[in-house]
Order: sequence, then structure tokens, then C-alpha cells
Amino acid sequence: MRESITALSALKRRIARIGAIPSALGESGIALGHAPMDAALGGGLARGKVHELFALAASDAGSAAGFALMLALKARGGGAVLWLRTEAAERGQGALYAPGLVALGLDPGALVIGVMPDDVALLKAAVDAVRCGDLGAAVIECRGNPRALDLTASRRLAIAAEKSGVTALFLRTEAVPAPSAAETRWAVRPAVSVALEAEAPGQTAIEVELLRRRAGPSGMRWRLEWDRDGQAFREETLSGAVVPVLRDGPAADRGTESLRQTA
Repeated sequence: MRESITALSALKRRIARIGAIPSALGESGIALGHAPMDAALGGGLARGKVHELFALAASDAGSAAGFALMLALKARGGGAVLWLRTEAAERGQGALYAPGLVALGLDPGALVIGVMPDDVALLKAAVDAVRCGDLGAAVIECRGNPRALDLTASRRLAIAAEKSGVTALFLRTEAVPAPSAAETRWAVRPAVSVALEAEAPGQTAIEVELLRRRAGPSGMRWRLEWDRDGQAFREETLSGAVVPVLRDGPAADRGTESLRQTA
């Protein structure tokens, strides 16, 4: 495989133009706004770590992608959000859907998309990008359990995140959890939301389960609503609407930038 150094350099330049992480963020936890979940995480999601987000069924992929974006918005602190995915992920899950991303609170100008030809290229690009301290957060998306994604590869990504302080969110669809260097591991499923007045769709709702946490207990499950304006999670009260962040067809929406690397 011939890897494109030019493409990776261009990706870093785009990230740097969007803006750097404010130094005041430091290495503290990222408060998610949901008291029970923050307490279970010891004050919030650990910054500068790798966190795995699993869609254990194909039908959960949209909700898992939404959760990844929500966490990225909490972690970015003014920096760019990088979304790396393989061509297989794009074919299988559909292109990222700009109106759905905006509906969750993302400024399209802060998003950089990288589509890589295979899992080896994806992991290489992820490590190189996460080393860039100007990056706010990275979502790394792949399907299944590729051979390239072993414990050694996850450790490389974890070391890069710890050194730069960049939070890496590994979005795994149709995959089975395996040993990794991730700080936390989550399963994400769709949930219904409370309708607004006149039966208008309610806030985006999901169900998340903390499958594993390296430094503490796990096994907790929460039903959450995403407060777009407050950029925070809150406890979901039953009653649905899930904002789509994936769609079929080409990504041709304004405000998103695609960077492709060819083999």
C-alpha cells in the first residue's frame, strides 16, 4: 500500500487553521452534565485518553455516531473535530449528514473529515493526527474487528492521546469488544424522547452502557437526552426522535471538508 504523506500533511494544516485547544483545559476530566454519569466516571470523561464506543448491532450505528459527536463537542474546547473513517465504513453506514451534525450543535466549519482506504491507513492517520496538539477531538470510525486493530495498535493511539492531550473516540460498528488500551468502553443504543408541545419531536435520546472503565467500576446504564443549546447530557424521561448523523449517498453538504487518501 502506498500511503499519502501529502494527504496527512494537508489534514494537519486544515486542523491548525481551525484553531488550537485552549491551554486552560489541561488534563482534567470532561464534565458531561449528567451528575450520575459524571460521578461514575470520577468527575467526567478522562481527557487525553482513548474511549471506545460500540454499536453492537447495525441498527445502533446512528445512535453510536451521535454519541461520538456529542462527546467530541464536549471535548473539543474550541479546537477542530476530526472524523476519520474507512471507505468500508462510508459504504456501509452512509456519508456523514451535515444537517444532522448541525442539529446536534456542531459548527460545520470546525469539522474535518478523512476517508481512508483501509484499516491500516486509518490507524496510521489516527495516530499521526492525534499527536497534533491543535486538534480538539478525534472520532475514529471502523467496521468489524480488523486484524490491524490489535492491542499494540490501540496502545500506540493511547500514547499519542496522552502526550498531546487530545481525546480520541473510537467508534466501532458491528464489532465485538476485544482487549485494548481504551480508558472506557461503551455500548450505545437508540432511545425514545419526550415529545415537545404540539407533538413536535423531542431532544435526541440514547441509551448508553459503560461496559468497562480502567480506573473504576462499570456496568452502569443510563438513558440520556442531549441538550443541544447547553451542550450537555441530561436524564431522559420516556415517551421519539433521533437526529440522523449518517445518510446514504455522497457527502456534498456545505461546511464539511473531505480529505481522501488513495492506495
